[in-house]
Amino acid sequence: VHVVESGGGLVQPGGSLRLSCAASGTSGIIFRFYTVGWYRQTPGKQRELVGSITSDEIKNYADSVKGRFTISRDDPKNLVYLQMNNLKPEDTAVYYCNRYPGPRDDWGQGTQVTVSS
Repeated sequence: VHVVESGGGLVQPGGSLRLSCAASGTSGIIFRFYTVGWYRQTPGKQRELVGSITSDEIKNYADSVKGRFTISRDDPKNLVYLQMNNLKPEDTAVYYCNRYPGPRDDWGQGTQVTVSS
């Protein structure tokens, strides 16, 4: 496991959450040198890319989250964030971070986001 995701939880529709992605202590990964993607997966479906941030901090988002989700990076702390606003029930999933493209095989455990009233 080279990353650790956190910050998920249960939130009502319209609410917000901020997810964090940290490099595991032994990985030696420095996020600012890579393009990092946030992915999500629901049971029975393939993992999908939510958005990404390049080493130059160029950001791209899936159409389904554009305007609601924002990816950012804190270089001194070596963290990547996913700010999620105006959450919808269809955003319910386990969220992961990993390299993009070509994610590493050793995915983190992810963090569960549940959007429900």
